[in-house]
Amino acid sequence: MDGLEQQGVHAVLNVDKGKDIISSLPDCILHYILSFLPTKDAVATGLLARRWKDLWTAVPVLDFDDSLLYSSHVNYWYPADITCFTNFVDGVLLLRDGSSIESFRLSCRICFNASLVHAWISSAMRHNLKKLDLCVFVDEPFLLPHCVLNCESLERLILQMNSILQLPISIFCPGLKILHLTLVTFPDEISTQRLFSSCPVLEELSILDCDWINLKHVFISIPSLKKLIMDDLPVFDSGDHLSGCEIKIDAGNLIFFNYYGYLTNEIHLNNVSSLAKASLYIPTVEQWQKIMHSRLIKLFLELKNVCSLGISNCTIESLFVPEMMPNDLPAFQKLIHLEFSQQLGVHSGRALMKFLLHLPNLESLNFSKGCDPIMCLSEDDWTPISASKCFMSSLKTVVLRNFLGNSTEVCLLKSLLKHAFSLERIIVFYHRTPFGYSKEQIDMKNQLQSHPRVSECCMIKFF
Repeated sequence: MDGLEQQGVHAVLNVDKGKDIISSLPDCILHYILSFLPTKDAVATGLLARRWKDLWTAVPVLDFDDSLLYSSHVNYWYPADITCFTNFVDGVLLLRDGSSIESFRLSCRICFNASLVHAWISSAMRHNLKKLDLCVFVDEPFLLPHCVLNCESLERLILQMNSILQLPISIFCPGLKILHLTLVTFPDEISTQRLFSSCPVLEELSILDCDWINLKHVFISIPSLKKLIMDDLPVFDSGDHLSGCEIKIDAGNLIFFNYYGYLTNEIHLNNVSSLAKASLYIPTVEQWQKIMHSRLIKLFLELKNVCSLGISNCTIESLFVPEMMPNDLPAFQKLIHLEFSQQLGVHSGRALMKFLLHLPNLESLNFSKGCDPIMCLSEDDWTPISASKCFMSSLKTVVLRNFLGNSTEVCLLKSLLKHAFSLERIIVFYHRTPFGYSKEQIDMKNQLQSHPRVSECCMIKFF
């Protein structure tokens, strides 16, 4: 325990009635406590006593949100309130001491003024800023200040803006490790590629509901990237094809990939042999089913080395459309864990059995939301065509949540008990109600516990 920690513990342990214990703590501890408050509340503590007068000027976290300054009965567009907010931000930054700022968050949904926002950001950047979280709602394109994308100290950048993001000509972020972009409209191919290629140590990239409408083809090369999250906006045109951008991503050290969207933008993952975990949620759109199916097959081919895969029922249904069976789907030799992120339905249940034939080394199967209660499948429907050549020879663990005790669930578990000869455990979580377990749940539990199993060491646990 260092000296500052000892002082803090000593101050707390020596509690005398009527003594102001908190004020006796070291400045660094008080700064840490104040960093959890909205900045307007941290500044207000300066009125408590002389001890607190200037403490807020060195708080390492600044959080300015224009919505916090309005009461429910005030018109959001009232000029006096906008002036109040801008004066407050100006004053806090003007009176700030010379210490570093760990985090600067600025949300201007109402009180947007480009020149002021630039000045505020530039002021924060001069304090060796590590994290910038910027949210602006503006109609015209917004130019990000040059100092933001040419800062050595910045490690985390979060941008949310419903406009075109204009970028400076010169970009170099030597310390940026985390970049989150939300609702951003990318300006053009050249500057967009320059943005991503100028972050040599970037490890996490999140692109949520961003608009690629100004781009047709873009190549993103980030060798250091480990985590990629993409949530695509649905961009459909009136023709016979999907609009969108062809996005090629080269990330040799990528470990995790999460995609949510309609594949309106064509995603290509190049050089991702290190990719270990992926999660896909791709809703179906009947009108575009053929081209979505083609893009999904290509994406699955690029995910063939993953060890863990999370998938939605819509995704697997799109993969196995009856009239477009994927003849070129590979065997996922490294995939050992599969998780369903939604309730398994009738169509996705049948598609699942086809997909499982491509997973010869699967060890863990997790139905995280259980099965659709209206689903009706027999034990034969859950039985693979060739049990000896598919997942049944390697499967060790099955988790089924939201267990209702219906026949479809029981048929699924009975089939696994009958054919999975390496199975070690089945873990079942009941669907809980305020009235406890139903008679069907208890009866099916007893039935399963006594059911013969091909794996003698298999245990069934209910929770």
